[in-house]
Amino acid sequence: MRPTVTDPVSLSPAPIPTQPPQTERLRALAQEFEAAFLAQMLKDAGFGKAPDGFGGGMGEDQMQSFLIEEQARVMARAGGIGLGETVFRYLTAQAGGDPAAAPEA
Repeated sequence: MRPTVTDPVSLSPAPIPTQPPQTERLRALAQEFEAAFLAQMLKDAGFGKAPDGFGGGMGEDQMQSFLIEEQARVMARAGGIGLGETVFRYLTAQAGGDPAAAPEA
């Protein structure tokens, strides 16, 4: 029996995995950071805590955290408080992007 040999010249190269451009990844990271910051601020401010709630209990506390986190994400996507944009400009400058885009100290 003769082994089958494939001509290496006829093989096509493996596809290169596509990744979003660096700036899109940095913007997403900065937005997620701002959302985490806003979520903590909302928790500390008592957002979502109704005096009577739904009867209390562990389940209500767990669901409130999901509500707060999603509200913070929505706020960050809508522009937030500007923290995400500042972090994005800093990360872009650190990654070799336009240094003029970095915020001034």
